Amino acid sequence: MRVVRTVSELRDALRPARREHSTIGFVPTMGALHAGHEALMEQARRECDVVVLSIFVNPTQFNDPTDLERYPRTEEADVAAAERAGVDLVFAPFAQEMYPRGATIEVRLEGPLVDTLEGAHRGSDHFHGVTTVVAKLFNIVQPDVAYFGQKDAQQVLVVTALVRELNFPVRIQAVQTVREPDGLAMSSRNVHVQGRNRERALALKAGLDSAQATYDGGERDADAVIAASVAAMASYEVDPEYLAIVDRVTLEPLRTVEPGALVVVAAPVGPVRLIDNATIH
Repeated sequence: MRVVRTVSELRDALRPARREHSTIGFVPTMGALHAGHEALMEQARRECDVVVLSIFVNPTQFNDPTDLERYPRTEEADVAAAERAGVDLVFAPFAQEMYPRGATIEVRLEGPLVDTLEGAHRGSDHFHGVTTVVAKLFNIVQPDVAYFGQKDAQQVLVVTALVRELNFPVRIQAVQTVREPDGLAMSSRNVHVQGRNRERALALKAGLDSAQATYDGGERDADAVIAASVAAMASYEVDPEYLAIVDRVTLEPLRTVEPGALVVVAAPVGPVRLIDNATIH
């Protein structure tokens, strides 16, 4: 396995694979790898001839400088995890490689996919940062398949729209959320959820489970299902920033809950803001 820092190094390293028409799988990350990232790498390894992992804490998708500063950076451990997972190339650029001095490019989507939910609470600039860096990474790596975690469901939809709008020849593969044994969704931010807050963090999964249980009990009115979910979270002393039931493709709010509806939730737990989602079945 090789670790490369520059675009030219990565392209040189991938040249033999392109000559041989090998399938290139790509796992873009911001590092601080956990079991969820391992699932992405393992699926890429099973399905592709060559696997590329990127590690880049993208500054343009953080609306809060403190959040950017606090984001965990564990490159040595990340590289070791990538090697164990069978990754062929790790692309770990410095900020000036991705955003050279004088760079002005920004790739933006408009509409509900970027303006609602996370976009409404973090600002649409968050997703403009995501689409800009993903577009750059797709141009740099030129993968056949890119792997993203379903935990960030809105991000998956945004990236899928980006690929469609810009005609990238990339297949987006969403991989099921990986959870701790007690149900907490794996996240790089979980390292900051400690003590009593670790127990309170289970509120998000409790809210999602309540939505499914309420639906299973025969309730179909979205407002009633949401109310039950919020009440379940309150028992953990957690109030959601949002808890919504939306169309799984458009993110439009639903008035009636149906199989396939997406339940999305975000909530602050101590110093950390967590997100999660589940599909009604």
